Amino acid sequence: MKYLSYCRPDGRASFGRTDGNEVIDLRGSGPVADLRAALEAGVLHDLQDGESFKLSQLVLLPPIPNPGKILCVGLNYETHRKETGRAAANHPAIFTRFADTLIAHRASLVRPKVSTDFDYEGELAVVIGKGGRAIPRDSALSHVAGYACFNDASVRDWQRHNIQFTPGKNFPGTGGFGPWMVTPDEVGQLAARNVVTRLNDQIVQSQSVAEMIWPVPEIIAYISVFTALAAGDVIATGTPGGVGSKRVPPLWMKAGDSISVEIEGIGQLINNVVDET
Repeated sequence: MKYLSYCRPDGRASFGRTDGNEVIDLRGSGPVADLRAALEAGVLHDLQDGESFKLSQLVLLPPIPNPGKILCVGLNYETHRKETGRAAANHPAIFTRFADTLIAHRASLVRPKVSTDFDYEGELAVVIGKGGRAIPRDSALSHVAGYACFNDASVRDWQRHNIQFTPGKNFPGTGGFGPWMVTPDEVGQLAARNVVTRLNDQIVQSQSVAEMIWPVPEIIAYISVFTALAAGDVIATGTPGGVGSKRVPPLWMKAGDSISVEIEGIGQLINNVVDET
């Protein structure tokens, strides 16, 4: 099943499920106001069908517009680790992104005024459906509500101001997320899926999820030791090699560009790029 968040034609924020070009609204059928609340209450799959809309009638929001936490994994593909020149590590590199950086499918990524070093990072995002602390690796996937596409767009010079990634990862309008969340039963074998990033229709990244250094169960188990995961939290699992900053010459995103992240069986996230005004 595909679940998505959006603004209805009347302007009200809502959520629902989609099959093809039709969206079934779910907000009116229960006591929950948004997709995160439905996950927290454990009622998402029990909600009754409401109004029906055409997908083209709606303005999409990030699948979870208001996650309590967004945790991102750095250097999680060997190709990317090698192109950065970083040493191999014994544990995943974890950093945070703020919820107010998120944008939806077809919204604009914003290149900030202070930099032209604006890079793409196509990724698989994991949405937590059931919270927990110190979650065992063997049961970690039972805590997953679904998967989505993510573009962890990075302002590279600000990322490198010091050893912490935070400044370069939290400019407004730099976290593409969407277009929807797909439940694990529909995704099937996650390891068989490729993350493909296209800049202006040219493939710039393409790698199998199976080639992650730390697969999804390990990431969930590791993170949940130092912080309790909650329903609606989002984990961006890292980007493959091929980022623009490591090309010669560097390949930066600029105003007028189109960038997409596609994962077979999950969807295609498309954003254009604009300059900050």
